[in-house]
Amino acid sequence: MDCDRCGEAAVMHAAYSGAHLCEDHFRRSVEKRVRRRIREDGIVPERATPEEPVTWLIGLSGGKDSVVLTQILAETFAEDPRIELVALSIHEGIEGYRDESLDAAESLTADLGLRHETISYADEFGVRMDEVVEDDPEDMAACAYCGVFRRDLLSTYAEEYNADLLLTGHNLDDEAETALMNFLEGDIAQMAKHFDASLGPLDERTLTDRHVPRAKPLRDVPEKEVALYARLRDLPAHITECPHASESFRGEIQSLLYELEDAHPGTRHSIMAGYEQLARQAARTVDEDRDYASCDTCGRPTTGERCRRCQLLDALGA
Repeated sequence: MDCDRCGEAAVMHAAYSGAHLCEDHFRRSVEKRVRRRIREDGIVPERATPEEPVTWLIGLSGGKDSVVLTQILAETFAEDPRIELVALSIHEGIEGYRDESLDAAESLTADLGLRHETISYADEFGVRMDEVVEDDPEDMAACAYCGVFRRDLLSTYAEEYNADLLLTGHNLDDEAETALMNFLEGDIAQMAKHFDASLGPLDERTLTDRHVPRAKPLRDVPEKEVALYARLRDLPAHITECPHASESFRGEIQSLLYELEDAHPGTRHSIMAGYEQLARQAARTVDEDRDYASCDTCGRPTTGERCRRCQLLDALGA
């Protein structure tokens, strides 16, 4: 199997496009899609100058997605005086798992010469995920607790570091799964929130004054291609599933999506193309009805009296 562009040996075949690519052209293809997404989402502001640069905070777990994102961002903007990159890692308190991924994050940032900060659930909340899983006062999957705490800390520290943008390594599979979940649950409000939080171009979002805006430059790249990119470049990525990952609705959606993509290549791209339009319309409609207030406990924006983070910490007795 030869590369369609140069005749060298191909290292991958993208069934959704029919392309066969060698290592060099595959790497270029991934990087091109990331940089195109950066342009289309308009995340480099015109106001950014060498004298007044903007700060981008990267959520760096040490897994393949965040490692690939950090590598490409560093290579793209390392010589751009308008952009300052900061990597933030979070230790959730998962014995024997997160330590290895943090080692990968530290190795990568040292190689790239990036500022790297590490925080933990134990220091910030007084809890560790291993303990949360044992207690489970809300009878939920571990990911449900962890997702709330992680998103809260990313937002909190984006503000702490005066970041202008928060970037995460969500790939095409992640986004297509979220889209299907929101659609199957009929959750129009969540679609609108998704668009305003990270999906829409920055200049089309509303309510951005309530939080540091997010961006997902990898969201056009399938998960397997992210993993292949990390392996071909020998990046220090920790590729091991979290021991607390459990079967959940997202897990069912993930399996369904694999089957659909295998039978009908391009399904993920089609889902996202249609979903983004639906989410845009939802945001325009729902924004008028959203009633945001401040959490009675921590003061962060919420649609109820107390935010979900504070509710969970109370349930855990933290």
